[in-house]
Amino acid sequence: MRILLVEDEPNLGAAIARTLKHHKYIVDWVKNGNDAWSYLESNWTQYTLAIFDWLVPGLSGIELLKKLRAKNNPLPVLMLTARDRMEDKVTGLDAGADDYLIKPFGMAELLARLRALQRRSPQIQPQQLKLANMSLDYGSQTVYHLTPAGNQEKILLTNKEFQLLEYFMKRPNQIVTSEQIRNQLWSMDAESFSNVVAAQVRLLRRKLEAVSCSDLIETLRGLGYRFNLDK
Repeated sequence: MRILLVEDEPNLGAAIARTLKHHKYIVDWVKNGNDAWSYLESNWTQYTLAIFDWLVPGLSGIELLKKLRAKNNPLPVLMLTARDRMEDKVTGLDAGADDYLIKPFGMAELLARLRALQRRSPQIQPQQLKLANMSLDYGSQTVYHLTPAGNQEKILLTNKEFQLLEYFMKRPNQIVTSEQIRNQLWSMDAESFSNVVAAQVRLLRRKLEAVSCSDLIETLRGLGYRFNLDK
């Protein structure tokens, strides 16, 4: 899942980004509202959640929310602010925020609120993603393979392997290009080398080979990849 984080406080922004990445989120962190709007307007990536600080340079969090909702964009947004008056909470929620978190806060509460947004937002996937004999659990951040004997076998994946498998499982039998994968699974400020997608696919295949599922990801020369359920 990809999150847009809009926070201009360097220490807080770094702490949030680090926590989210540890929990297998892909994070684009920007420090002003104008850059955030450019990211939201981009056609080459899709966000599943956003975190807006109220007071950031350029467009404020409230202004971002209003522009977002004016375009009927249902992206779930968590608003961060030091403003704790009831009137401010009402302003934020009326502008289109889905939840409101007052600073200072703990990272455990932040993660819990994001999970709550995921549960009640219809455009976000459920707690589990199941396809064929594979099961991806968002709550425990683990992947299981159902063996022919009916047993669940745990597959240990890195954060990026987990994200890559999720991407493929959401697009069964679809051809996806390396560029599409790179745009969705790597943050915009990441320094990715040219064959980063191919390298990650190879690593994921090795993990799947251990449970006799290496043929699930098919390479189509000159086109890209396909999560092939017919294999």
